[in-house]
Amino acid sequence: MSAVMQRQESVPSLALDEQELIDVLRSSLYPGAADASIKMVIGYCQATGLDPMQKPVHIVPMKVSTGQKDQYGNDIKANRDVVMPGIGLYRINASRTGQYAGVSEPEYGPTRALEFQKEVWVDGPTGKRQKTFIQTSIEYPEWCRVTVDKLVDGQICHFTATEYWLENYAEKGDSGAPNTMWAKRPRGQIAKCAEAQALRKAFPEVGSAPTAEEMEGKAMETVRDISPQPAAKQEPEAKKAFDQDKFEEKIPAWQAGVDEGKATPGSLISFLQTKYTLTDAQIDRINRMAPIEGEAE
Repeated sequence: MSAVMQRQESVPSLALDEQELIDVLRSSLYPGAADASIKMVIGYCQATGLDPMQKPVHIVPMKVSTGQKDQYGNDIKANRDVVMPGIGLYRINASRTGQYAGVSEPEYGPTRALEFQKEVWVDGPTGKRQKTFIQTSIEYPEWCRVTVDKLVDGQICHFTATEYWLENYAEKGDSGAPNTMWAKRPRGQIAKCAEAQALRKAFPEVGSAPTAEEMEGKAMETVRDISPQPAAKQEPEAKKAFDQDKFEEKIPAWQAGVDEGKATPGSLISFLQTKYTLTDAQIDRINRMAPIEGEAE
């Protein structure tokens, strides 16, 4: 029996009924996630023998290229949920090798200041709240360095990664301002990015995919979704019935139009049916306005 199968059998949550597990995960770790997205998490965990209740992976909304172009030649993007490993999963996979010997405390570079326009809501002249921008700034470490230790042939080897804050932080829109997480934890976020890179250097087998922490708030522009996406079903707008009293009021005007050659019964019916549902009796009444051969029938 493979190691993955052995680990999978030892994970109690994977023994639950699938729908029951989906409901549990949605109510605890992935609130508001769609069934299909949670199923991807479960499938990932089943394939790797991980416990989904430990949240080793994250559901990250991404803008994915559809491979199609709009009328201006720009790539058409679609919102998709992407399952991505967390920094915790990198640590788990490194530990499973039996060669993981620990990680250093983050070392930070000099403190810098990032100035940007911050969006705020203020009271307008009429007392109504309105959006405006103010000049503000945050402090951040220029870089972060983390070292992962690995046991190789009885010797401790060091794998160091240095990541620069400006090359990693996620912007909020196109303003240059950091998103909420990077503004709140400028050191914590860059430390996770540096650790993930160091783990990839020391343990290439943990995977080359970026972690959810590294992709926090970013658009995955390079990913292309080639799976066929069903076209959204457009429900036809329900048409209301033509009120009979109103119908009778319109008869003289319609009749005059037909008599003057401005319309035919067929054109009247086609026009009215774009907005209303006509009864058979109403259609027959309009057809009898002009006894043109072949028109009434």
